[in-house]
Amino acid sequence: MASYRIEVTATAEKQLEKIRGEDRLRIVRALLSLAVDSRPTGCRRLQGYEDVYRIRVGRYRVLYSIDGTRIIVTVLKVAHRRDLYR
Repeated sequence: MASYRIEVTATAEKQLEKIRGEDRLRIVRALLSLAVDSRPTGCRRLQGYEDVYRIRVGRYRVLYSIDGTRIIVTVLKVAHRRDLYR
């Protein structure tokens, strides 16, 4: 099984830069683990989207899309759970 390449959008990168401490480190680890398993246990597909998924990392949520043909995981948003869906 080929590992996925991780791409982070500019929006997600800015959101990640605002997160400090241990939370940021956990999120980065979770993003790196998506390269091996793009649909880890606990991930959810967002309703209304064909290829957008969400994972929980503590109080934060990571939205990402999977392109199986190009073997790429694109991180779309990283935000606190209360702010993500606004």
